Amino acid sequence: MRAARLIKMVLLLQSRPSMTGAELARELEVSERTVTRDAVALSEAGVPVYADRGRAGGYRLIGGYRTRLTGLGRSEAEALFLSGLPGALREMGLADAASAARLKVSAALLPSLADASASAAQRFHLDAPGWYHEPQTPPMLTRVAEAVWDDRRVRAEYGNRRGERVERLLEPYGLVLKAGVWYLCARVDGTYRVYRIDRFSTVEPVAVGGADGSAGGGLRDVDEAADAYFERDPDFDLPAFWAERAAQFARSILRTQVVIRVTQEGARRLPHVTDRAAARDALAAADGPDAAGELTVTLPVESHEVAYAQLMALGPDVEVMEPPSLRATFAEAAERLAARYA
Repeated sequence: MRAARLIKMVLLLQSRPSMTGAELARELEVSERTVTRDAVALSEAGVPVYADRGRAGGYRLIGGYRTRLTGLGRSEAEALFLSGLPGALREMGLADAASAARLKVSAALLPSLADASASAAQRFHLDAPGWYHEPQTPPMLTRVAEAVWDDRRVRAEYGNRRGERVERLLEPYGLVLKAGVWYLCARVDGTYRVYRIDRFSTVEPVAVGGADGSAGGGLRDVDEAADAYFERDPDFDLPAFWAERAAQFARSILRTQVVIRVTQEGARRLPHVTDRAAARDALAAADGPDAAGELTVTLPVESHEVAYAQLMALGPDVEVMEPPSLRATFAEAAERLAARYA
């Protein structure tokens, strides 16, 4: 632990002209007294750390010292490619690896490029969760992420849509963060499926070695070790797979239809209150406009209840024509609204 901290301290000082004891303490998550002791230890080891006294003082490297301890480990290199997703890195437990990778890259850059990472971070930021939703980190996310990185099979207990608890042996291929919700794409019995990670109650990696998880000897252990890990299909394309499944899911939940009339303003806003692709296809196939400039649209929806909640957002710019039961629901809501504002 201390060795890693000393290396990080050298890399920090190498990437900046000078740092105060308070700044180093904050970056290293230790006390200023510990920073002083570490600086002394580095100096005794031959690293030219110099301490400037006084209010404007701090620590710096002298003599143009450059460390060669900038090689990236595998986890650091992988995390570096996700460094534009700080929230996701934190939730997957990779924040420390990404921080170390950024420091090593900064230390290897020319002095004129030392501010490149900070410059980019101040200009581009990705905020994945949707508006008005407080993001929640699933308890099993870190464990699932570790299995994804290691190509490690897991036994997971999962709550399906019917509220049943089922157990699955999964080969975890990839993680997807969609609108603040984490999903796992996994291979099960040769087919690829998608699971919401917040529905996992337990996730346990398949043991390597003996049945009790301890290493043993003999051919049986070789077979069991092989079973603990899986060989990734080189043709699997996570972005393409997710795009296809997301489109299938969006189509599968639109199980019924409603017929509506919309004004021009209602037509403009319709893709913003219901399924975007379904609304655009329905508008393209719509009859009209009629003499009043309105369109008659047959719209696929998830259910009449969902359609009511979505279409109410259009207010007077929509009129439900069919089914009669939904039209009656809107008429009743209009009467209640008129009475409230009478």
